[in-house]
Amino acid sequence: MLRGLAAVALLAAGCAPGDGRTLLTVDLFGEFGYEGLYREYEAAHPEIRIRQRRISVLDDYAPRLRQRIATGHGAGDVVALEESLLPAFLRRPERFVDLFAYGGRALEHRFLPWKWRMGVAPDGRLVGLGTDIGPLALCYRTDLFARAGLPTARDAAARLWPTWDAYYRTGLAFARRIPGVRWLDGPTAVFRAALLQEAGRGPGFTSFDRRGRLVFASNPAVRTAFATALRFERARLTADLQVFTPSWQTALRRDRFATVPCPAWMLGGLAAFSGGRGRWDVAAAPGGAGSWGGSWLAVPRQTRHPARAAALAAFLTSPHGQVAAFRARSTFPSSPQAARDPAVAGRVNAFFGGAPTGRIFGAVAARVRPVFLGPRDEDVRVAVDDVLLSVGQGRLAARDAWPRAVRAAAKAGR
Repeated sequence: MLRGLAAVALLAAGCAPGDGRTLLTVDLFGEFGYEGLYREYEAAHPEIRIRQRRISVLDDYAPRLRQRIATGHGAGDVVALEESLLPAFLRRPERFVDLFAYGGRALEHRFLPWKWRMGVAPDGRLVGLGTDIGPLALCYRTDLFARAGLPTARDAAARLWPTWDAYYRTGLAFARRIPGVRWLDGPTAVFRAALLQEAGRGPGFTSFDRRGRLVFASNPAVRTAFATALRFERARLTADLQVFTPSWQTALRRDRFATVPCPAWMLGGLAAFSGGRGRWDVAAAPGGAGSWGGSWLAVPRQTRHPARAAALAAFLTSPHGQVAAFRARSTFPSSPQAARDPAVAGRVNAFFGGAPTGRIFGAVAARVRPVFLGPRDEDVRVAVDDVLLSVGQGRLAARDAWPRAVRAAAKAGR
């Protein structure tokens, strides 16, 4: 969420602290779509009041969460752990409530097997319950495509970019026809999407191998994805923005870019931040199946209400909760039962041109191979993103980008 603009949604704000009810605070980033679920839970549990603290941008959320968990003070009763943050926290499971102690074993059947396993620490404690996964698609502006003489129907559009190379060549054609609009929002989304696709098809890991060793420089999946993203920067096809930041939101509303590699969870933000600008649709992503993002809900040990916090986390991540979240913000369920629900599988998204988003993302989710992320993956990602953005901003020559990225990754991954 936004730097200096943390959106703090205080539900049931009229209730005084001394009204005898238990206040549970939920810390989130991005768009989880839980507001309606909070009201439902409070109605069924009148002894509970829920407060949500939400920060739009993960890069702003992460350092605050790390500090609060490390100091044992200030974290919510329930906190969201994004996939790149989870590995580091799993190495310190004593800082979280073991959800097996609060009925967690009975919940395993709710989740995709790989999603469940990723929430279990090496010592066997259950740290997190899965929320969503991030099957990849590509979001695009049909109105800008029409101006550029490109097909606007989603199946025809998808045929323009079966590969990232084809997506690049289509971007060059678009740029020649509408020079004032960039083809995509920024290089970092391409890098992340392509990396997770390549890693899923290949070694099954990105910057760190399964033993936790930094392999950024030697992993072919990393090198291929970096070269792919750098190619767009060299051609000046990107707006050099990072998703959900204030500058990204402004550019979104001002028609600065035409396409966005978009995992399911991004659709809610695109709709929320667009201000109604543009006609968006969703098509298959270049490069095949992949999953970017997805989170878990955990209960920090510092909570005063472990049982009640664990019960709330179980409710929010239940099949019912995941269906409701998808309907609210398009976060695709990690629960197979929820994914099969007609409200998900048959979902048509009016904002995105009536796209059958349940079918589109469901087809990708069925082909996703999970990718291992190391304990410092998020630190490496941030450092390498800065290198890519430096190229587009003219602060770094493209020929120097890979050596700089290798050094940045080595420093961040120590």
